[in-house]
Amino acid sequence: MSKKVKPYKDSDLGKKEQVRQMFDTISGNYDGLNRVISFGIDIKWRKRVVALLTKKSPKTILDIATGTGDLAIAMTATGAEKIIGLDISPGMLEVGRTKISDKKLDDTIEMVVGDSENLPFDDNTFDAITVAFGVRNFENLEKGLQEILRVLKPEGTFVVLETSVPTKIPYKQGYRIYTKNILPLIGKIFSKDRSAYRYLSESASVFPHGREFNNILDKIGFIGIENKPQTFGVASIYVATK
Repeated sequence: MSKKVKPYKDSDLGKKEQVRQMFDTISGNYDGLNRVISFGIDIKWRKRVVALLTKKSPKTILDIATGTGDLAIAMTATGAEKIIGLDISPGMLEVGRTKISDKKLDDTIEMVVGDSENLPFDDNTFDAITVAFGVRNFENLEKGLQEILRVLKPEGTFVVLETSVPTKIPYKQGYRIYTKNILPLIGKIFSKDRSAYRYLSESASVFPHGREFNNILDKIGFIGIENKPQTFGVASIYVATK
């Protein structure tokens, strides 16, 4: 990443600790704000991730940076026998557990507190691994991706859904106005953590998206890498294989 962005500029804590603190703070209204901020389009993006993996018929899935479990819950449509949602924020996981319990999915989905850069799993454990809007929060991106490669089975599928920056006019200009002015304002009005949505905007703007992220995946050792831009390029779905 060309620039290190942290949630709290006046804090001496490392990025990982700040991210945990930030998501614990905003966990209660995170889902509602996300629907507002993305105009609900993030639901459609997740469905596309599910459709991609359904073709692979994975039996075991690890959803990293699972947050409140939206993607893990959606992933039950793949027919997977076991889905583990891992996140660094206990607050987000607690919200997710309630949603999973309400949907009676406790036998399929397990929510686990964990660090994406030190995954508590054996080598070659999962048929598929997903990350939705989470890789930009890794403190050490390459270390996190190396861990993902380690616990993914040979020929397993890795799918990343992440924000990106449009390159075509007028979407590029519109995206810049929205993320720098409107998104932080929404966060300021509706969230008790004013820094959180500024950070989410800034971290998206500096994340190595598109071909640059493809190159990082290639360097780590993934193969068959594809990049699928979504909705004028404001997000991308990356697909890679071990």
